[in-house]
Amino acid sequence: MSTWIAALNINEIPSMGSRVLYYKDEEIAIFKTKNGEVHAINNLCPHKKGKLSEGLVHETMVTCPLHNWDIDLVSGEAKGEECNCSTTYETKLKDNLIYIKI
Repeated sequence: MSTWIAALNINEIPSMGSRVLYYKDEEIAIFKTKNGEVHAINNLCPHKKGKLSEGLVHETMVTCPLHNWDIDLVSGEAKGEECNCSTTYETKLKDNLIYIKI
């Protein structure tokens, strides 16, 4: 059964930046795009387990800092030699609070 959890205030994430939420045994990267969209994805790259929260955000993609693979923040799909995906999480915004469906 999934549930919505309050993660953090949207103002804590800079434009084109990220923050990490540690929830139970999960490490979730929360990104804010240039357009103010919020996306949540497993923080570990599906290829080399690089911390996606340390990568560069562009449009709705993040570039893994270890090997420059682009990961789609919406679908979790990796754009690289291998076809792997990261887990994405549904988000919603209410009263400046970001909620993530776990």
